[in-house]
Amino acid sequence: MQSTHPDDPWSSVADDWGRYWGDFARPVWEPLLRTATIGSGTRVLDVGCGTGELLEHLQEHDARPSGVDPASRMIELARARAVGADVRAGEFERLPFDDGAFDALLAVNAFQFAADQDRALAEAGRVLVPGGTLGLAGWAERARNDLDAINSALAAADDEEPPEDGPLRVEGGLAEVLRGAGWELLDGGVVSVPWTARHDTDLVHGILFGERESTIADLAPVVVAAAAPYRRPDGTYRLVNAFRWVVARRPG
Repeated sequence: MQSTHPDDPWSSVADDWGRYWGDFARPVWEPLLRTATIGSGTRVLDVGCGTGELLEHLQEHDARPSGVDPASRMIELARARAVGADVRAGEFERLPFDDGAFDALLAVNAFQFAADQDRALAEAGRVLVPGGTLGLAGWAERARNDLDAINSALAAADDEEPPEDGPLRVEGGLAEVLRGAGWELLDGGVVSVPWTARHDTDLVHGILFGERESTIADLAPVVVAAAAPYRRPDGTYRLVNAFRWVVARRPG
């Protein structure tokens, strides 16, 4: 897909992101909310809120969620989904909220995009009340993800090596960063996160969203072939993946 937002690339893929991936990380929400003691009346900031699925989930649990995202179209969709939530434009390193505005902060599949992780954690501490909780979650190492079979096949088709696991994806990675910044670790773990596609078309467009139509046509056979082991008799696909998560208490 040709980007129509050169300075805001995620906006041009926001609708497809919401369609194929919006609630993908849902299995990791429960341990985050439980460990961070998020419930009725809890003021929660969702950093990198995307199209608003977690915001809506928090509203269903009678929490008081706010969101922040750098992409204008993501913000638009999040506000439409989680009506009444305070959703603002911003980045992890510069959160557009007052000091001590929240009891908890969540960042699901978002912390790894922070250009300055130390600054992002400092901002998280700033907007949290004393004793506030921070929950982070993101992809586990490639070996735990069925989607890696497709990513590896696409890399091979481009004569490239698959990307290596980043430090946040491996065991202890998230905890090490938080501990080094002075946060008190409460708990963490690994959660199974399946991704499903209804048929070949959804599979291909879910994997290749954001690409030009010509590129999608060229790479579709690569995606379908790599996903063949995960195709079920009814023609749907189910690929099991994993997210690591950790919850910590604000330092000081």
